[in-house]
Formats: sequence, structure tokens, C-alpha cells
Amino acid sequence: MTYFGLNIVWHWSPFSLAALSLLCLGYSLTLWLMHRHKPQERPIKKRQIAWFCSAVLIIALFFFTPIDMIARTQLFVAHMFQAVFLVTFAAPCLIFSCPDWLFEPVFKQPITRVPFKLLTQPVVASVVFNATFLLWHVPTIFTRTLIHGNLYHVMLWSIFLTSLLNWWPLIGRQHPSNKLSYPGQMFYAFLDGWPMDLYALIIVFSGVVLYPYAVPVQLNIGAYADQAAAGALLLLPGIIDLVVMSPLFFRWMAQIDEKAVRNDVRRQALLEVREQAEREEAEQEEQ
Repeated sequence: MTYFGLNIVWHWSPFSLAALSLLCLGYSLTLWLMHRHKPQERPIKKRQIAWFCSAVLIIALFFFTPIDMIARTQLFVAHMFQAVFLVTFAAPCLIFSCPDWLFEPVFKQPITRVPFKLLTQPVVASVVFNATFLLWHVPTIFTRTLIHGNLYHVMLWSIFLTSLLNWWPLIGRQHPSNKLSYPGQMFYAFLDGWPMDLYALIIVFSGVVLYPYAVPVQLNIGAYADQAAAGALLLLPGIIDLVVMSPLFFRWMAQIDEKAVRNDVRRQALLEVREQAEREEAEQEEQ
């Protein structure tokens, strides 16, 4: 079945089906077993389940609908639409679905705490994600993923999973020794998107078709226009970074104001103590 030359085919990848099933099973079992052990200390909130269901629905939408077939065979902009939405929306939903106590075993065991702290360090997390995304989109490597459907899904899952690390310094539960200040979070959000923005500008303004997509003639767009549209879409995460930085800025200002108020109260208390001491000393001298 086709629509405007687009293949409306429902593609069920065994690899992605197994990966999503393992994700659902692992999340459900871990959540239930840990909650069952200490139900009062580890409550399960409805909003966390809702966040997880949202992440699963987004993943299913982009892996198991005709979007996937179109993204792999006909439109590069569909592929970028697929990748951007997984990274920008599904990944944060999955992080928000995890209560803080879910990571207690990770932080308690040195064998898991050390690599987890390393991978969620801002510089490491950003480098791992951007390197993964850019290496998969080297034209020779990307062309091979278009030929092999399972390899294409391996690419998408690796980008999605490393994007969880990329989001972690901003919205994930951080170990006290790993926690960024509000200015640090803003600086991280500002710098993190540069590699992808540069890549987006290259594919928009290169003037060369880098990816061999069979764009349907019925759409009246060429392969380069498809590529340029994909590059423009890739700038969306940069806009999201600006949106993230806005509340961080106001929280930073509120933190500065709160600190200033505490300092004023402390200074006032010290001043009152000093004045009281001076009065007592003066009274003693008078006596």
C-alpha cells in the first residue's frame, strides 16, 4: 500500500520487539520487587507509570509503524524525525518514570556505582552521545544501516540509550559528588548541542546529497531538499536546550536571592548579638 508514493508498511522488527519487551519487563519487575521489599519507603506514583507508558508509546510509534519503513527506505527527514523524537521526548519520559529509590542498588555497589558515575559525568555523557550519533551518520556507515533493517534498529537503540546519559546531568538523580550547579547545568545545556548543530548546518548547506534515499517523485521534492529538511529538523534539540535553560536560570536567581536573604539574617543576628554584648558591657561598667 502506498500513499503519495510512500510505503505504508507495518514493519515488526524482532530485535526492537525483544528490546522493548525487555525494557518493559525489567522496569516492571524491578519497580515491583523493590516496592514490595519496603512499601512505605518506596512508593509507586501514578505519574511515574504514566511517564513510562508515554515513553513506551513513543518508542512503539517510531519503531513499529510505517514511519520506520519510510525512514529507512524513502525519506531522510523521516529518519531524523524518528531520531529526534526518541532523543528529545522518549528519553526524558523514561528518566522521569524512574523514582529516586530505583537507583539505590546502583549507588550502593562499587561495581555499578563507579562506571555509572563515570558515564553520567557531564563531559563523558555528552561525548558518548554525540560521538554515537555522529558516527552512525557517517555516510558509509549509515548507508549500510539502510540495507540491513536490524542494523538500522541497533543504530536507533544505541542513540536512544546514550541519550539517557546525555539527559542525566540535567534531569536524572545525581550523586552528591556528581551534582552540577545551576550555572553548570546551563553551561552544559548550551555546549552539549553544538556538535549536532554543526552537523545539521553541514547537511543543510553542503549542497551535496550525502545519503542515498529513494525520495518518491509524487512528493515533488528532491533528495537534497529532503536532506536539508532533515538538517533543519535536527536543530529542534537545540531549541529544547534553550527551553531547559530558562527554568534553570530562574531557579539560579531564586537560589541567589535565598542565599542573600540567609546572609542578611545571619548578619542581622550577629549584629544584634554584638549590640547586646556591648550593652551588657556598658551596664557592667556603670555598676
